[in-house]
Amino acid sequence: MRFANFWLQLVVIFLCLKKHQSTKPANSSYEPGTCGGCSHLTLKVEFSSKVVENEYIVAFNGYFSATARSKFISTALKSTGIEDWRILPRNNPASNYPSDFELIEIKSGQEDGVLTLENHPNIKRVTPQKQVFRSLKFVDSDPLTPCNETKWSQKWQSSRPLRRTSLSLGSGFWHATGRHSSRRLLRAIPRQVAQTLQADVLWQLGYTGSNVKVAVFDTGLSEKHPHFKNVKERTNWTNEKTLDDGLGHGTFVAGVIASMRECQGFAPDSELHIYRVFTNNQVSYTSWFLDAFNYAILKKIDVLNLSIGGPDFMDHPFVDKVWELTANNVIMVSAIGNDGPLYGTLNNPADQMDVIGVGGIDFEDNIARFSSRGMTTWELPGGYGRMKPDIVTYGSGVRGSGMKGGCRSLSGTSVASPVVAGAVTLLVSTVQKREMVNPASMKQALIASARRLPGVNMFEQGHGKLDLLRAYQILNSYKPQASLSPSYVDLTECPYMWPYCSQPIYYGGMPTIVNITILNGMGVTGRIVDKPDWQPYLPHNGDNIEVAFSYSSVLWPWSGYLAISISVAKKAASWEGIAQGHVMITIASPDESELKNGAEQFSTVKLPIKVKIIPTPPRSKRVLWDQYHNLRYPPGYFPRDNLRMKNDPLDWNGDHVHTNFRDMYQHLRSMGYFVEVLGSPFTCFDASQYGTLLMVDSEEEFFPEEISKLRRDVGNGLSLIVFSDWYNTSVMRKVKFYDENTRQWWMPDTGGANIPALNDLLSVWSMAFSDGIYEGDFTMANHDNCFWMLDSLLQYTAYGVMPPSLSHSENRQRPPSGLGVLQPERMEGNHLHRYSKVLEAHLGDPKPRPLPACPHLSWAKPLPLNETAPSNLWKHQKLLSIDLDKVALPNFRQNRPQVRPLSPGESGAWDIPGGIMPGRYNQEVGQTIPVFAFLGAMVVLAFFVVQINKAKSKPKRRKPRVKRPTLIQSFHQTKTPSV
Repeated sequence: MRFANFWLQLVVIFLCLKKHQSTKPANSSYEPGTCGGCSHLTLKVEFSSKVVENEYIVAFNGYFSATARSKFISTALKSTGIEDWRILPRNNPASNYPSDFELIEIKSGQEDGVLTLENHPNIKRVTPQKQVFRSLKFVDSDPLTPCNETKWSQKWQSSRPLRRTSLSLGSGFWHATGRHSSRRLLRAIPRQVAQTLQADVLWQLGYTGSNVKVAVFDTGLSEKHPHFKNVKERTNWTNEKTLDDGLGHGTFVAGVIASMRECQGFAPDSELHIYRVFTNNQVSYTSWFLDAFNYAILKKIDVLNLSIGGPDFMDHPFVDKVWELTANNVIMVSAIGNDGPLYGTLNNPADQMDVIGVGGIDFEDNIARFSSRGMTTWELPGGYGRMKPDIVTYGSGVRGSGMKGGCRSLSGTSVASPVVAGAVTLLVSTVQKREMVNPASMKQALIASARRLPGVNMFEQGHGKLDLLRAYQILNSYKPQASLSPSYVDLTECPYMWPYCSQPIYYGGMPTIVNITILNGMGVTGRIVDKPDWQPYLPHNGDNIEVAFSYSSVLWPWSGYLAISISVAKKAASWEGIAQGHVMITIASPDESELKNGAEQFSTVKLPIKVKIIPTPPRSKRVLWDQYHNLRYPPGYFPRDNLRMKNDPLDWNGDHVHTNFRDMYQHLRSMGYFVEVLGSPFTCFDASQYGTLLMVDSEEEFFPEEISKLRRDVGNGLSLIVFSDWYNTSVMRKVKFYDENTRQWWMPDTGGANIPALNDLLSVWSMAFSDGIYEGDFTMANHDNCFWMLDSLLQYTAYGVMPPSLSHSENRQRPPSGLGVLQPERMEGNHLHRYSKVLEAHLGDPKPRPLPACPHLSWAKPLPLNETAPSNLWKHQKLLSIDLDKVALPNFRQNRPQVRPLSPGESGAWDIPGGIMPGRYNQEVGQTIPVFAFLGAMVVLAFFVVQINKAKSKPKRRKPRVKRPTLIQSFHQTKTPSV
């Protein structure tokens, strides 16, 4: 076997490579030092969620009274023999109204009968109750650093964090972005974010958020806070007897949205509805959110800000309720998370299609390092993630209300979220036809008006930076329609279309999957008429592309997906060039004005496609990445690769070559390799097309058919490189954790990798991994860089050449024989079968499922067009007839009004004089210079004209008369201009 002598390297290379991946700086933040005028505290916020033992959320198919809900549950449990159960009381404002869920407690030992509840016709789903724990930590800054000096703090963490820092406070607000090496402080004062985004222009037009209901789900708000004048309702959904904010987070968020003085909010006249869903001990429960969401629907909330998030997009009751909220016309704005700069770290619910997901930038328009990156991971392993965030805005050093008054500066996507929520609230108040505003139309306006940031890809910035005034223009010219996100696919445009643009396509390669979000501004529900059409441009070689579609059968709520698989036609196997075409898709929605007649309204959208095609590369250069055998949280407990991270035990990001292994992918591309992703079993790829199969950190089991096929493939020339992580059942038992609040043990379902399954796969070559765990640094062949080893192994597997660095090491040691060493075994009692695509439960002993059929793509019939493709696919998306260049805003020259006066003792340096905004001050002063120059020139010209007229009209010398001098003096006084 080609690689039989290299089993030691296979064990070691992953340890080295994962070390390289793990020691990437995960959060580098600029913190101005502390002094008399600076904050001395840094606030860090972390989230985690755990299952509550013996408590279950029973979701119903509709809204029922408390009596009816109790009867449904009692009837369903009679047949199970469960007698020791009770409905847990929920004493909150929603308890007097019908509800669509109930919270029950079933005593220990009777949990097996819980699922039988779902057999009742009125019960939709039964899921465990979850507890959300948020940790707010205040850390002292270095008091010795003067204010005008800078201090950089560097944090190192695993490549896959669990807990999300949703908000990070520093008196400083410039954060590393990873996009440039030099950093400078442009201003020494925090910004008024509302004025920076030109909200004051809309204030002068009379729009201040009036008659718009905005909900803040957070830690509450004190009753007599001086910054707010229109708090309509404060409600408490926790088990504490207070409505006040004991932490300050909720007050800050509310201030960014609606503060009327000091640190100004966007919509000071909006109706604030405060929902206290976190205790002072920073604890919340899924059921609290569900009740509060139901109450928000009942109160007809217009905009809802949720500055929290988590990785668990399989928390079905929560996700379902978010869908229901938006279906009831609630515009939800949510933070995407603070797990940047790592990719694939989006938080829920910001990663949902119907929610506006917000990322963060600093005031220099750099992507904040802490801001989470896309893609979404719902679709893995078979598909590809969607584009998120939707939009980015200021999230570093933003000023907001303090808990008792005054202002403070905080940073994080939790800050960026209320910035967008406040802007949305203000925008809603500008629309005359309020029925035109819905979650889809608002998102369409925001993304169509966003300003794209140069040099940043779409998984970092989404559609770009929030532009409030352009969004105002669009909304006030809006017509209901459908649109796409992204609005075009250009696989040649770098860096925006990374990773698509990083590798051309070729015949025989795995299809490139682009996941498009359909936004339907016409109605909460819709459908795709017939099917999408593929129309290649013949003058641009569009017939060299093959396209297949997968899409939502129903668009609800307000959105759906369109997955496009792009491949190269056989006739282009040796061709190189650019190919273009477009997809046409028609969306239909019920016409609400004529519902009785069953009338529909239609919207047709065009999706341009542009790709670069090259001749099929040689087999030796093609590497296939195995994605199918990777698992990720949710919902199982898969422990981290880095065992030192005891506080964050869950490995919640799925491994992918474009997320946590992005650096390795970039390196492989720079070395000339072509990397393709396999999202199906080994039985579904043609091994003769590839030189190397790359298996990275596999947690999944293997079908017997896969093991047999891989053995044949290796015998026919395919090479295999396995990157494995730790596995040791003794360590796995030690890394279990006990939740004192829920009184439940969490036991890992596998290690960092599934070594017993990998050993089954490798047994045909008499190879195996051990369960030894080592800690420390090492060098091999006098190299301390990990990628040299990857290059050396690929040089051998691709070309059969033994690199000298592997065959002539100065400190070469004999590999262990393995004789008498027992192979690692699967941990007894694990529940891997619950989450596995391979295993299924069978009388307590899991066994392989039937091998699934390989995916089959149905290629769309092309409808060729003999026309020229557009030269530039990226233009600001025009929604129907709206042309932003032709819609002008009023031009205000006078000073913009201050929303509030300075409070006693407040430094004027915190505010911009006269209401002139940062970034616009020099521009407006520059615009007044030509005015003064013109007036000065006119004065000078008038002076010379008067002097010339004076000389021409001067009378000839005559004999003097007594009164003549007086008359001449009077005459000249009327001619002389006054200055």
